[in-house]
Amino acid sequence: MTFTQTPAAPIANINQRAVSLCSAGQFADALPLVMPLLEDSTLPDDERADALKIAGACSFALCRWADAEHFWRQCLYLKPDCADVYSNLGALFISLGRLSAAKSTYRQLLSLRPLDANAHLQLGNVLYGLGHRAEAEAAYRQAVTIRPDCAEAHHNHGIVLRELQRPQEAEVAYRHALRGLHGRAELHNNLGIVLMDLGRLAEADAAYRQALTLKPQYPEALNNLGGVLKATQRFAEAELACRLALAIQPEYAEAHLNLGAVLFDLGRVSEAEAAYREALVHRADYAEAYYNLGVALFKQERFAQAEQAYRDAIRCQPGLARAHNNLGCVLRLLERLPEALDAFREALAVLPNLAEAHANIASALTQLRRFAEAENAYRRAVALKPEYGEARFGLAVLLLGLGRFEEGWPLYECRYEQPNFIHRKTREMLNCPQWSGEPLAGKSVLVWQEDGLGDMLQFGRYIPSLKALGAAHIAFACAPALHRLIAGVDGVDAVLEHHGALAQIAKYDCWTSLLSVPLHLRTTADSIPRPARLRIDPALAEYWRPVLDSLPPGRRIGLVWKGNPKHHNDANRSIPSLATLAPLWGVPGLNFVSLQKGQGEDEARNPPLAQPLLDLGTRVGDFADSAAIVAQLALVICVDTSIAHLAASLGKPCWVMLPERDVDWRWMHERDDSPWYPHTLRLFRRERGEDWASSVERVRQACVERFGGAL
Repeated sequence: MTFTQTPAAPIANINQRAVSLCSAGQFADALPLVMPLLEDSTLPDDERADALKIAGACSFALCRWADAEHFWRQCLYLKPDCADVYSNLGALFISLGRLSAAKSTYRQLLSLRPLDANAHLQLGNVLYGLGHRAEAEAAYRQAVTIRPDCAEAHHNHGIVLRELQRPQEAEVAYRHALRGLHGRAELHNNLGIVLMDLGRLAEADAAYRQALTLKPQYPEALNNLGGVLKATQRFAEAELACRLALAIQPEYAEAHLNLGAVLFDLGRVSEAEAAYREALVHRADYAEAYYNLGVALFKQERFAQAEQAYRDAIRCQPGLARAHNNLGCVLRLLERLPEALDAFREALAVLPNLAEAHANIASALTQLRRFAEAENAYRRAVALKPEYGEARFGLAVLLLGLGRFEEGWPLYECRYEQPNFIHRKTREMLNCPQWSGEPLAGKSVLVWQEDGLGDMLQFGRYIPSLKALGAAHIAFACAPALHRLIAGVDGVDAVLEHHGALAQIAKYDCWTSLLSVPLHLRTTADSIPRPARLRIDPALAEYWRPVLDSLPPGRRIGLVWKGNPKHHNDANRSIPSLATLAPLWGVPGLNFVSLQKGQGEDEARNPPLAQPLLDLGTRVGDFADSAAIVAQLALVICVDTSIAHLAASLGKPCWVMLPERDVDWRWMHERDDSPWYPHTLRLFRRERGEDWASSVERVRQACVERFGGAL
């Protein structure tokens, strides 16, 4: 508090003695001295005002808040220009949490003393406490303009600038503050936070460590250090820092959250989940903890619980766009597409330029077969974030599925930019140029399989085209299951395993994926080359003929009901059980042959009694065997798997049962045939809400129409 002396007379002496007692901290003794003066109407206003000011100061020190306010207001009534009392009254209101009253008081003080740097500082503190960040920033700026060495004002200025998302200015403010407050650990910690915002991780690390040097038992700095260590992938150290913070302050919710994030990155997802739940024990409305919990639950495929976690995050913080977006992702996986779209749109209501939400809307609309809207959403995502590989790839496959190859093929090359795609690893691994459409005359070309077996059969049609462009030597590096069959394709000079091809990569002029060739040949829906001519080994045909001839008289129908379980969409594209196909056995004159490999082989070996089945899949060694068998069948019925491409390439009638969702672009959209295999392939698409039994029934009816009861 600030005291002034009133000159002359005994009254002045009383006030002076009271001031002396106050200076010695003897407020209880000082107050009775001035009390008789407060109601003495004969005293001049200035002397009574001084006595009231002293009484207010004594009452404040004695925690008699109401009396202090009363005395100071009386003082101001008598002496309205007493700036010291406005300062004292403002401090009283701050201590009582009456920030609006404090704001008005400091503004009155500044009308009297506009160059009072401390008054601007205190006004900034009050405005900050009221949540008026922009006004607080202006007050702190005025304080440091008047008094450039006011370290406290610089520090507080830095805090509000960071919250206003002006990190560069915040750093400048903190560094000014350091000149006077270098020993304050909190300042170094706050500087570290801003440096993290600016992506200067090494400097942030140093700032946090300086804070801990000054204050070793500082949980906030330990937690923040854990964050920078996590960002630099020093996960073991990050875990230790977070655990040290929690050892000091076990109820520290933010440290539990950060520990969970570190454990998640370490792949210890169940431990991360426990950490997030512990954070929520200590802060029940912690939106970020609910959000991270949702991520951990989603990773564990506990989708219903993840949905609830995201909804709790939104309840706590309705403006958390990421939670709305992730909720939509869960709902999409649960096939609640209208709700998913609503969630994605809520995310955009909060953050209209969130490219991920636009891309997710596009994906959901594609599942709903609203292709024009999906295209627009993908284009919006790419426009907002041109480097957004997932959106570009989604747009590519949508366009290819619609037969718009001219734009689709170039976009499809973005698969080489996706960090989680094998294609990017291929480009990094193969130490020779990737073919980009230049002349091939006299060159040796390595064709590299990086996609599925069916893809190689479908796009093997382009090998003769490479030869026609002048390639002197074409080597095909592919899975062993394809070797014997691919060796007979026109234009293939050598068939290699991947390791063998990699060992001699230097001998090739360039390499290519077969799925890139349509781009360089400018393939359109009307100029797709004929399927590769697959040669049947006569010896293999003779080997399998007696096996097939052991069947009763009738049509031989090949069956495949499951694909590779490692395929990203296998849960949708594979039929759960052989028993689902039972209605086909009701069509007279048909004999069924299993071509099933891998999952499903056990069912093929032990079919239901009502479904007699010749199991050949378990005896098949490779695609050359499969081709020799398929060539002797009347029809192949299968799900979306490589056998469909084999049968259709051989010119054998093939009926493919497609899943309800995530249909591969190679089968196009909204059609029951394929320009890739005209006249041989027929598609049976599941409609929305249908089960596999509906598709099987349509296939059964088609069998009746095609074969009737004829042998």
